[in-house]
Amino acid sequence: MTLELSSPAFSHGEPIPERYTCDGANVSPPLVWSGVPEDAISLALIVDDPDAPDPKAPTHTHVHWVLYDIPPTTPGLAEDQKTPPTGAREGRNGWKKRGYGGLCPPVGRHRYVFKLYALDAMLGDLGAPEKDRLEQTMHDHVIAQAELVGTYERVTAGMT
Repeated sequence: MTLELSSPAFSHGEPIPERYTCDGANVSPPLVWSGVPEDAISLALIVDDPDAPDPKAPTHTHVHWVLYDIPPTTPGLAEDQKTPPTGAREGRNGWKKRGYGGLCPPVGRHRYVFKLYALDAMLGDLGAPEKDRLEQTMHDHVIAQAELVGTYERVTAGMT
């Protein structure tokens, strides 16, 4: 079985509904996964935007969500997931806060990459790590990975 990540709210490569952005309710989209390897001890999720601030001239990757030590029996995340699943831990997003930070691109159509990792270990209390620290810590423990990519472009009032 292959690790797969999807959302009932949008399909891979398709636009993410406004509800999950700063122009809408600014809540996290529902996510579901399957094919978690039997030897997985934990899961990690990173959601980021590689097109920040402008897809025509990106300068950095903006992080929207960091979760780790998710129990491998967890089937997904609910819409508007305010707290991590039981046993899971949160890192810091690009606003230096825990939790989901809604999509809010300043210009152009951005790609949002939802990355799910199956790990052969629990990572333990890392405080509230940023994406880079989590990636370094889990580097030698990734046994499977899945991605879901959605897009979003803000519509500015008064534009034609």
